[in-house]
Amino acid sequence: MRQSRTRPICSGWFSPKHARSDKMQGVIAAVPTPIDADGTPIKELFVVHCSWALAHGCDALNILGSTGEANSFDTAQRRAVMAWAAENPPKDRLMVGTGTPSLHETIALTKHADDLGYGVALVLPPYCYKPLTDEGLTDWFMALHAALGARDIQICFYNFPQMTGIKDSSGDLDYCRSIVAANPALSVFPSSETALATAHQDGFVGCISASVNISAPLAGAIWAHRKTPPADLCSEIARKRGLIAGPRLIANVKSLVADRTQDARWRAVLPPFRTLPGAARRDLRAAVEG
Repeated sequence: MRQSRTRPICSGWFSPKHARSDKMQGVIAAVPTPIDADGTPIKELFVVHCSWALAHGCDALNILGSTGEANSFDTAQRRAVMAWAAENPPKDRLMVGTGTPSLHETIALTKHADDLGYGVALVLPPYCYKPLTDEGLTDWFMALHAALGARDIQICFYNFPQMTGIKDSSGDLDYCRSIVAANPALSVFPSSETALATAHQDGFVGCISASVNISAPLAGAIWAHRKTPPADLCSEIARKRGLIAGPRLIANVKSLVADRTQDARWRAVLPPFRTLPGAARRDLRAAVEG
């Protein structure tokens, strides 16, 4: 029997240290997806931002996750964005979200990711039917596993409780520590860069976060000195994270990227999200800049 490619994700991202993805560690940005007035992804802005993130402190990128508004795009749009990312950075610095409520669509997207050379696919469980049983979820993921056959791509389970309704303690570092203690073979990526302050002692191998699209240089510096992280940088990154995170996380990230690039196209979000109004944009920028 071939070895299972699947591994769980709760409050972050877990992968076995022996897998093809074991080089993926450190600061991982959950990148946003720029769109035009019709809601179509914009290649130029997307590729430039991905390059900026990798050049300014990020070790890898998570394409088409929740921050990337993946579930608001159709299959053709998702395939296009996946291909854009795969054209540029080294493949071992990329992971991609392929989970949808449809098992067949998830299988197709994951196979496409494998064809493009992605090493890791992050897969949301089917989130439209609740309550879900553990047995039903197991059946769903095992069906995905079986459909992928001998393909190389590794599958990470992505548990986003606000979206999926699965019991979890998202963002709870004690929970992440308990995972490390229970199974040291799993590489744990908490979902906030504030975890980098204690990552070395806690056994975390990095973080995956939306707000590092803004704080990447700080996060990269902390990770580089993770054995003795600078207290001032840890404090500053926690301050910025507190301002950016929350119900308007995606709009906040896009607004701040627009400010950095001086390109207002970045502000656009897809419904049901809403673009930040002018006053909120200005207040956020001033607060983040300190």
